[in-house]
Amino acid sequence: MIEYLTRNKLDIIKYDQCIARAVNSHVYAYSWYLDSVCDDWDALVAGDYNMVMPLPKRRKFGINYVYVPPWTQQLGVFSKEELNESTVVAFLKAIPRKFKFVELKLNSANAIFSKKISQKDNYILSLDADFQTIVKNYNHNRRRISGTIPENIFLERNLDSGEFLTFYKRERPQFTIPQDADEKLEQLVKHRKSGVNIWAVYRGGELLSTLLWLKDRQRITYLLPVNSAAGKKANTATYIINHLVEEYENTGLIFDFEGSMLTGVAGFYKSFGARKETYYHFRSYRL
Repeated sequence: MIEYLTRNKLDIIKYDQCIARAVNSHVYAYSWYLDSVCDDWDALVAGDYNMVMPLPKRRKFGINYVYVPPWTQQLGVFSKEELNESTVVAFLKAIPRKFKFVELKLNSANAIFSKKISQKDNYILSLDADFQTIVKNYNHNRRRISGTIPENIFLERNLDSGEFLTFYKRERPQFTIPQDADEKLEQLVKHRKSGVNIWAVYRGGELLSTLLWLKDRQRITYLLPVNSAAGKKANTATYIINHLVEEYENTGLIFDFEGSMLTGVAGFYKSFGARKETYYHFRSYRL
């Protein structure tokens, strides 16, 4: 049986244990992460928390709806065992009818085929080999760039949250990010949990680039890179990625690039030898 539980009725310990042990675990689904980036959320639960489905929710103009929170690429059904299409469909049907609009980005293990679904591209890189072996699978241009990064830059592995946010706000004009996403980002970095990390690249005293990245039991998630013009020229994005890959070589973790449907961005991720992973964007109008 699938049961709908509001946030305050959930057994959070069992809920988080389900996410941690799920075969398709994602950091976005942990309670601490959802508490940071959602206005509010509930969940569907099957059995003794053997399967769960978080439901980020809002209410506007008297209408309750399920929405996609900022900084969350994949949610959906999480399970300790492999999922099939009928189980995912059963969860979607169990979403209470009080939600008149439902929009969810379902994770890659939630494959279903419906007119309400559009497929999205993500790129992932397995860290199951040593760094030099992984680099051999970079494309020629990425290997060349990796060998030409200036020697006078250095990596800071624990940038202050305030410095990160200041740099982000200064360098983000190229981003079209809603105000509420900025607010949720501040909550996420100011309440730095153990899985939230901020790295930075400097040249002398000049901050060139920052990276907000997440670590859980299965993935390294490349959440938010920010680069100045000088950082782009110095190829600091490649520099940071190389350091992350080298740090977690031979771990079996997945380096999750978190996108993208944009050709240029996807090409950048593929240049590191990343392979495509499909996830699913679900929309349902129930008025």
